[in-house]
Amino acid sequence: MARNSGRNSGGPKYPRSARVGETLREIIAEDLVRFDDERLSFVTVTGIDVDPELNRAIVFFDSLAGEDGDEEIIEALGEYRVRLQSSIARQIKAKKTPILEFRPDIAIRSSERIDEILRADRERRS
Repeated sequence: MARNSGRNSGGPKYPRSARVGETLREIIAEDLVRFDDERLSFVTVTGIDVDPELNRAIVFFDSLAGEDGDEEIIEALGEYRVRLQSSIARQIKAKKTPILEFRPDIAIRSSERIDEILRADRERRS
């Protein structure tokens, strides 16, 4: 019979990278609110994919500006990348801080487009 060391008993049963990703999402979202930059006014961090080694993290975002604002938002986020990584390093207990990369959340936009098409189809059929 194996001994239960008490680790992970009753805790979440998902990979460490997913837990770190959720923590990063919270930290980054809080920091974005603090930045006084109009380019980031209506930006929402929708998710973060962290590689298993915690070397890199892709930060997915969406905004009210849609695709038209992506380039400007990516530029702004790039300017704040070092500050965000410093904030993350201060707040998480990890040996290293992942390097952040920023991308628009295409999945959310695709689902919104599908909703629009379905809505239009329902209206057309009515």
